[in-house]
Amino acid sequence: DHAVIRTILATNDEDNSMIFSGDVPEGWQARLMWGKFDNIVDGAAKAATSAVLEDAANSLSILISCLGRKALMGQRIVDEVEQSASVLGPKNCRVGFYSYGEIAPHSVSEIPVLHNQTMTITTITEK
Repeated sequence: DHAVIRTILATNDEDNSMIFSGDVPEGWQARLMWGKFDNIVDGAAKAATSAVLEDAANSLSILISCLGRKALMGQRIVDEVEQSASVLGPKNCRVGFYSYGEIAPHSVSEIPVLHNQTMTITTITEK
């Protein structure tokens, strides 16, 4: 019920362990997952849809994508930027960078935690 996503940064063959991008408290379980490129791109489009401002003729959007997404997608990471751009519109200027995740409230506990594999878009405009 309180799952969070962590990116695997490395594995240690000597002790058969994994190093995650954030804390995994003792006693917690890890469930491995895999991603599909189309789902990742769709997630970026969904983030862009949430960031679109109505009646914003000219706006600036800041796109922050998690490095875990880039690690999975490789050169196809440009697809999420292009999809976001098509949703945000032609008069929107975009700037972006990669992060190691974001700190935001957990959807169940509402306690701020580190989230990985995220695409966060903030849009700014002047009226």
